[in-house]
Amino acid sequence: MSRLDGALDESMRRFALRLAVAVLATSALSCSGEGRRDANEASAPPSASAPGDRGLPNDVGGAASEPWPERFGFGREATQAEIGAWDIDVMPDGRGLPAGRGTVAEGAAIYAAQCVVCHGPAGKGGQYDALVGREPAQGFPFGKDAALLGKRTVGNYWPYATTLYDYISRAMPQAVPGSLAPDEVYSLVAYLLFLNGIVPKDAVMTAETLPKVEMPARRRFVQDNRRGGAEIR
Repeated sequence: MSRLDGALDESMRRFALRLAVAVLATSALSCSGEGRRDANEASAPPSASAPGDRGLPNDVGGAASEPWPERFGFGREATQAEIGAWDIDVMPDGRGLPAGRGTVAEGAAIYAAQCVVCHGPAGKGGQYDALVGREPAQGFPFGKDAALLGKRTVGNYWPYATTLYDYISRAMPQAVPGSLAPDEVYSLVAYLLFLNGIVPKDAVMTAETLPKVEMPARRRFVQDNRRGGAEIR
């Protein structure tokens, strides 16, 4: 190795040494600064904001100290007509049933147009729950055999014909619930009751006749009139 090469190697070693010292010094200063910042933050007293004010600006124009008004002035009172449009529930004794009428034949046509795609022809065999079926005809073993829970139908489990009207009126058909007129609902109820062998083919369902229909499972249910405590019925 020549004298020139030795001089270059010595110069490079000195440069590397100076660079390493500079890096170490910078790192030490950085750590020292972080330590001071952490210490300052740890010793700083918490803000004097009140509980529940976290995340909210401290100055909101004094609005936080003002009491809430009795009314905000939004909207208006609903009219009786608007309330009536939502007050459509039907009770087991028939209260709430609207004026109208429906026959088995009319119900068959409406069922074919609105219901068969989900519940299948004649109320069973569709992709959703079967609506027709009287089995098991003896006893009421639904609470004892879990396999029967998927076989509950209008004919073997539903306790009131009136609430069948209520459910169809509010929840069916699935794509456009609440779109059926009272006559259409009465007709569908008549058709389903006929398919389950509960009413004859010439039955006409109205607000007067529907509450008189005795469902096969009617006596299997009792009114829950408990008033509290450990009473078991």
